[in-house]
Amino acid sequence: MPTTITAAQTAEFLKQHDNYLILTHKRPDGDTIGCAAGLCQALRAMGKTAHVLPSLDATALLAGYLDGLTAPEGYEPDTVVSTDVATVNLLPDNAKPYQERIGLAIDHHPSNEFFAKETCLEADKAACGEIIWKICGELGVMNAEIATPLYVAVATDCGCFVYANTTPHTHRVAAALMEQGIPCQALNKKHFRTKSMRRMKLESLILQNMHLYHDGTVAVAPISLGMMAEAGATSEDTDDLAAFLGQIAGVLHTATIREHEGGECRISVRTKANLLNATRVCARLGGGGHKAASGCTVKGTVEEAEKAILAAIDGQLAQPSQD
Repeated sequence: MPTTITAAQTAEFLKQHDNYLILTHKRPDGDTIGCAAGLCQALRAMGKTAHVLPSLDATALLAGYLDGLTAPEGYEPDTVVSTDVATVNLLPDNAKPYQERIGLAIDHHPSNEFFAKETCLEADKAACGEIIWKICGELGVMNAEIATPLYVAVATDCGCFVYANTTPHTHRVAAALMEQGIPCQALNKKHFRTKSMRRMKLESLILQNMHLYHDGTVAVAPISLGMMAEAGATSEDTDDLAAFLGQIAGVLHTATIREHEGGECRISVRTKANLLNATRVCARLGGGGHKAASGCTVKGTVEEAEKAILAAIDGQLAQPSQD
């Protein structure tokens, strides 16, 4: 049975090592980017050498948090750490050479596969950023440069504190980060209150093409390449579309199906976890994540992907327990 180390033990690990390279997952969200940036800043504040591996596909909205932190070409790390990565399958191509060298994984996904030599896993946390904050407390380092990306990590992974994964601990961490004098109002506006016109056009098309099932409690939205082209949208405009569907009155569970080149569809599932376990739904199709938010990838058309995710949802709803 895999064992984990505590935040205090993780801090000791970080004190004892140096020359860090921090890895994020592909299609990065605010949590993995914010954690990598915050941890990198914390290690530098301790006098350590630390860099983040350049992200191959970070959106412009998130990429700025890595300014001045990415590893220079030819950098050879002694210690490799991953943040918010549950499996090596989620590592981007430029991280593959390091996947056998990951000395420490810091994560909050219950589906973590324990690929690192040491794993700090707290699956009860809404965001990995909460764990990094806790580790920073053990290290005795915190400032606005560390707190800003960590706030982004925490706030984005709990939908600005409205998702079901939000806990009292989440709010306490956010409050502690705010006490560092970070521009939280500007951050919240940037990440939660601003949409491009392309995004708004895409949302309109989604509403026109979505389907409701189970008496309106399940919403499934195919997002085809044609819809993206019609809206003039890019990946920059698709962040957290599953949460958008959840704003519809009566909808409890959502699935967004994003068509990609090469006959691949990536599915994001959001659920009311006590009624439908999203992890188990996506596990039926080779994916995983959290009880209320998970994802998977299906080969085929958006129509075929919709049939597949509906079958997975129906199969899981038929189970007597969602624990």
